[in-house]
Amino acid sequence: MPLQNRVTPTGDIVATEHRGTFTGNRGIIHDPATRTLLNKRWSSPAWLTCVCEFRGRRRKVMSRQSWTELFFLDEATAFAAGHRPCFYCRRDDAKRFRAAWEEGNGTSDLSAKEMDAVLHAERLDRGKKRLHPLPMPLAALPHGAMVQANGESYLVAGSRTLRWSFAGYERVDVVAPAMLLTPPSTVRAFQAGYRPVLHPSAAAALG
Repeated sequence: MPLQNRVTPTGDIVATEHRGTFTGNRGIIHDPATRTLLNKRWSSPAWLTCVCEFRGRRRKVMSRQSWTELFFLDEATAFAAGHRPCFYCRRDDAKRFRAAWEEGNGTSDLSAKEMDAVLHAERLDRGKKRLHPLPMPLAALPHGAMVQANGESYLVAGSRTLRWSFAGYERVDVVAPAMLLTPPSTVRAFQAGYRPVLHPSAAAALG
């Protein structure tokens, strides 16, 4: 039976048989004896996105009293949920993201802790996913941003929108008013040049 460790663009953690291309964590939020989630959905404001393979290390998922392994379809999904690249296993990506985040948000010499504080405020509204008004027309959003419309999540890829699912993306136009899922500060990092890694189905859906 699948474990409850797969993250949606809205930040919910569910059980599904589909696998992800990135892992990550929000601290320790599971019971290793039962390999089930606790009632809380984070124990740290540092919500990280990690690689699934690092220096040949192996872990039995959710079996230790250490960070809880979560999984994402791709990096765009992780960003939408409010995560950022890990400075340990993805150091180069994390440094590129911080540089773009600083440029896009008009700051400098930012610590990871300071960035996490901004992201934590943008990702949550009284414990639930915070939705933001679109800062610009949908078609002008940067590549990799995600929005919600009619209860569905969509990826913005160039001038197209792709509907998200656990299995991947399919090309579907957004036909209703949309709200921004990706934290605004992260969107500004995309505008400054950071390109999130997308699931292969995105390229296939774009033809």
